Amino acid sequence: ATKHFIDLEAYGPKSAYKMPFNWEDAKRLYTKDSLLKYGYVPYHILFIKDKLTAAFRSKNKDSILFYAADIGHYIADAHVPLHTTLNYDGQLTDQKGIHSLWESMVPEIEIGSYNLYSKHKAQYLNKPAAAIWKVIRNSNELLPNVLAKEKLVSLQFTDAQKYRVQIRRGKEVKSYTTAFAKAYALSLKNTINMQLLHSAELIADFWYTSWKDAGSPDLTSITNWNLEKAAAYDTEIQLYKANQLLKQNKLQAKKEDIKEGQ
Repeated sequence: ATKHFIDLEAYGPKSAYKMPFNWEDAKRLYTKDSLLKYGYVPYHILFIKDKLTAAFRSKNKDSILFYAADIGHYIADAHVPLHTTLNYDGQLTDQKGIHSLWESMVPEIEIGSYNLYSKHKAQYLNKPAAAIWKVIRNSNELLPNVLAKEKLVSLQFTDAQKYRVQIRRGKEVKSYTTAFAKAYALSLKNTINMQLLHSAELIADFWYTSWKDAGSPDLTSITNWNLEKAAAYDTEIQLYKANQLLKQNKLQAKKEDIKEGQ
């Protein structure tokens, strides 16, 4: 769905610096059809932010959880360089498959070496639109390196070493090998790790801003908190600060992966 990305080239030169922050202004300038065709993730994030604010205001627990998770998904999308280009999967530069390589394969392989701790404290965003457009620009600026490093690392591999063919649902599917993914990850240094941290930081900012814009409501009445959960939370916080969540099997995302694999 086009709400997950924005193909900046389709909106003209330097569009990341020229596109209006306001959805209505963008529709007048580019037409709604074009926005729905070429992507509108920064605008969609602001739509969800309004819904999260309304959920906080009404103290609707289910809606708060739903929109908090939803906005997190789209903010993370905005931190993926390949979500800012028509060449989203390297299909225009003979690099098909690079999207899942950068977004999924490398993080899954390298997460054990990632720093998952940030000292960032949630901040109120006076200009949420400006904040998300800054992310779009930064992500797009990373794009040339994302593509160039894949080309450079490819020089060290034969096709047989670079790709593997698997049968999925009766069809042959070609993907990158683990060896290539590791070499590519090494060439990118800490780029993906930093984008991961930046996305988490901005998600926290949007959650906090939505809560503040709702009037800073007291949510005690809708929480299911007890001493046991408080103790478990304190333990996880200490592990988080020590970057030990993964090693101690407390990283929720990996725990979910294990459940799905059972």
